[in-house]
Amino acid sequence: MSCFSCQPLRVVGEVTEWLFYHGTKADLKPGELITPGQTPNFGQKVRTSIHVYLTRTLDAAIWGAELAAGEGRGRVYTVQPIGPIEEDPNLTDKKFRGNPTKSFRSREPLKVTGEVTHWKGHNQETIKAMKDGFRLGLEPIDD
Repeated sequence: MSCFSCQPLRVVGEVTEWLFYHGTKADLKPGELITPGQTPNFGQKVRTSIHVYLTRTLDAAIWGAELAAGEGRGRVYTVQPIGPIEEDPNLTDKKFRGNPTKSFRSREPLKVTGEVTHWKGHNQETIKAMKDGFRLGLEPIDD
């Protein structure tokens, strides 16, 4: 029952699809692909990533846009995975309980479906604190 009536609660719909987001500094257009093989945004080792990352939360994508390497402004895109996805072990049970940021990764490209043009970023002090944490040398799990 709902707390507003004595009637049984009815389910009238179910979410079966979610928007996925990706934050970056790359200037992309709908239809373009975001591919694995890029240099990661953190870690001390010089390497290329075998994954691309995506999230169901706008906040996590905003962090990706703000922390991305490169020049230019951060951008947040809606994306569609081309292949299978898995939970990102950097932000799930291997480091945090559950998957609080709803973060995933794939070995296959992500197709850009649109851009989120209006979003509020974090303040510069918070971004600096996050970047300082990356300088501690924590290496991403990328196996």
